[in-house]
Amino acid sequence: MRIAISTGGGDAPGLNAVIRAAVLSALDRGWHVLGIRKGYAGLLGDDDVVPLSRDDVRGIGHLGGTILRTTNRGNPFSYPVKQADGSFHEVDRSDELIENARNLGINAVVAIGGDGSLRIAHQLWQKGLRVVGVPKTIDNDVSGTVTTFGFDTAVSTAMEAIDKLHTTAESHDRVIVMEVMGRHAGFIALHSGLSGAAHVILIPEIPYDIEKVCEAIMERERRGRYFDVVVVAEGAHAKGGESSTIGASLPGQDRRVGGVGERVAHEIQERTGKECRSIVLGHLQRGGMPTGYDRLLATRFGGAAVAAVDAGMWGHMVALKSPDIVTIPIDEALKAPRRVDPNHDVVRTARRTGISFGD
Repeated sequence: MRIAISTGGGDAPGLNAVIRAAVLSALDRGWHVLGIRKGYAGLLGDDDVVPLSRDDVRGIGHLGGTILRTTNRGNPFSYPVKQADGSFHEVDRSDELIENARNLGINAVVAIGGDGSLRIAHQLWQKGLRVVGVPKTIDNDVSGTVTTFGFDTAVSTAMEAIDKLHTTAESHDRVIVMEVMGRHAGFIALHSGLSGAAHVILIPEIPYDIEKVCEAIMERERRGRYFDVVVVAEGAHAKGGESSTIGASLPGQDRRVGGVGERVAHEIQERTGKECRSIVLGHLQRGGMPTGYDRLLATRFGGAAVAAVDAGMWGHMVALKSPDIVTIPIDEALKAPRRVDPNHDVVRTARRTGISFGD
């Protein structure tokens, strides 16, 4: 048996722990393991496919990022090809990918990624490539699993930032708005905001009214509390409005979700007269060493993925169904994205402790 491992989409703390566990579990079975660099680019001639040995994965479990590297622009069904004039043209290279995998003697691929990467994996499986998926996203928005690795680390990073913002905000009687990741799901903002004792949390699932946000801030001032920490998911938006967007990072890319933190800070200052500052936590949430929880979950996922390959569970992904790791069809996880339930106990607890959601 020869398997290949791919990491696609945004990076997340714990990816290397998955790779390590999968490689060691496969080698324990006497299999050969290859690593596809930069998503699927290695199978399309734009990067390499490299052998992975025990030495290659020694001491990487605690490291952030991925030794295989990754990309958000590597969909083989819409693969960007640069033209002579510098523009990009998207072509379907999925057949080429599958043919190259067969030529390399790859019997199965362990695809580690979020909903976009898992959708690609499912399409490749439908075309005949034997695939097992591993869910990965710091946003925690993949259905079918209780949680994904990387989320706990991202929440911890955001919570530590909130702790620091409390002291400087209180020292200057300021309102500080911190924007965190979460284009469609507000899990990072919700969990870090509640654990970090933020005063306002704005998430995509609960559209906000800026007047309600300002009312909550001024009510605290009437109680003698002159500072506030507001945590905003990047995809949060006002009632009846749309998410804020900023310019594309590369030519040919669409505008990206973001900028809501600065906008909310400006609106609060304009309406309340209080001095406001905004900060975008950005890719700090993706970087750094994974927490103990994420290392353990990632390691369990990596071992379970190889066991799923051994059992021939093609078109499935591993998932956490506490306390067990199980396998479920990838298309089941893709049916509906995971979102914050506005009536969930975490939301109710936040409200009961005085946190405003601006609604």
